[in-house]
Amino acid sequence: MSSQPEEMIVAALRARGETVAVAESLTGGGVGVAITSVPGASDVFVGGLTSYQLRIKEEVLKVAPALIEEFGVVSEEVAVAMADGARDFFQSTWAISTTGVAGPGDSEGAAAGTVWVAIRGPVNQSTQLQLAGEREIVRNATVSSAISAFARILTSLGS
Repeated sequence: MSSQPEEMIVAALRARGETVAVAESLTGGGVGVAITSVPGASDVFVGGLTSYQLRIKEEVLKVAPALIEEFGVVSEEVAVAMADGARDFFQSTWAISTTGVAGPGDSEGAAAGTVWVAIRGPVNQSTQLQLAGEREIVRNATVSSAISAFARILTSLGS
């Protein structure tokens, strides 16, 4: 397999005949950029949505307002709902979502560096990250973590 996780993702999805989409908040499209940086990504990458505002999470990704009210936008429940919404919207095999606080400062009671990444598909995984550093460090570390986690899942499944 390829050495970079993004390359491995594209190769593994192509071999499996599967697709991926993304729903991103704090990463602003960075996960999609990482995957589509690989030549041939158009074979497996369906699309991505940067859902920075609540209205987009609710209206496009169909995240229930009650879920956001109960758990907060920076929560496992909302990350999972975002990924499920992306899978439905893009009709993809897999979806990766990111939600969190890049900083500076806290947001809606969540500390800067608090992040949730959800991967939904034939295998489901959600992970909370507690990251330290400036805004771009948090955003870049989130992208790297999401890509690495998805690559590990695909590797564990084989082709």
